[in-house]
Amino acid sequence: MAYNLNYNSDNNEYSFFSVKERAWHGLGKIVDQYPTSAEAIKFAGLNYRVEKRPLFTYDTENHTGDPDTDLLIPEIEVPNYFATIRTDTEQVLGVVGKDYEVVQNVDAFEFFDAIVGGGDGILYETAGALGKGERIFITAKLPGYVRIGREDLLEQYLFLTTSHDGFGSITAAFTPIRVVCNNTLNAAMRNHTNAIKIRHTASANDRLKTAHELMGISSTLSAELQGIFNQWAQVRITDKEVKKLIQIAMAPNKEVLKNLEAGKTDELSTTYTNIVDKVYEYALSSPTQQMETTAGTVFGAYNAVTGYFQNVRNYKDGEAKFKSIIEGTAKLRAQTAFDLCRDFSKNGADALIFN
Repeated sequence: MAYNLNYNSDNNEYSFFSVKERAWHGLGKIVDQYPTSAEAIKFAGLNYRVEKRPLFTYDTENHTGDPDTDLLIPEIEVPNYFATIRTDTEQVLGVVGKDYEVVQNVDAFEFFDAIVGGGDGILYETAGALGKGERIFITAKLPGYVRIGREDLLEQYLFLTTSHDGFGSITAAFTPIRVVCNNTLNAAMRNHTNAIKIRHTASANDRLKTAHELMGISSTLSAELQGIFNQWAQVRITDKEVKKLIQIAMAPNKEVLKNLEAGKTDELSTTYTNIVDKVYEYALSSPTQQMETTAGTVFGAYNAVTGYFQNVRNYKDGEAKFKSIIEGTAKLRAQTAFDLCRDFSKNGADALIFN
């Protein structure tokens, strides 16, 4: 199962599709045109259902180890726990409690369709399943751009991820992606969030119908980010200040910041210093960092941190990269960088304090 994409041995296909360009290490189906939701769910191999079924065990006192004999041992139902089963393959995807509500893959696509009223407004770009099909993801592009300066464009994306194994909520979020370097600029403002989370309970499908919540989030953040990033593109920052910002943003804990403040660079780990050096190198040498909007600007400093995770760092597989950028270390570091850049644009170098 390469890169943890779900593989269907019946048709020898991976459960993934993308539009025009190969993604996820070249696996899955590539299509030339943006599909409808009905087409996308088939292209991605997500046209299966999941059922919640009772769990059973057996009486160990009567267990003999003989398969023929053990078939006759009465089964004991496990109260309040169920297995989630993929009905086309009969594979067990997880074990869940009695309050867990299955949200079918088709419901996730209907959620996206409802965001802009269906039709041609939402453009499905990628979708797929991981593992045995216990986790799915969808990314879709909204019409329009966030424009930084004259030529630097951010495409507006929505993504949704959910699972059928009992781990994690349904998460739907807005994120802009910088066209020139395919860099996810995943950040939230103060007092705002870029995502909605829905637990797998009886109200899950009802909450999915409130798609306008995410559309409102998208509209608000899109307007705010355009104003913020355009401001940052006008604020100058020196190379030395960029290095310091990167050191703070990439610090894994307060102990590292204390050592930096005290000048104890010999006590910093090699892993940390190597990461800082790679981010700094990307900040100064990447062609996408030489544009009018990024060269020597606060926007460029922010893009250097996010760009490292998107375009430089090596990951175990596609799923690890996806998780890091959407909800893991990459997102946390990007948010720290965002906050630092916001403060720098207001207070200058005084915002860069090792504490």
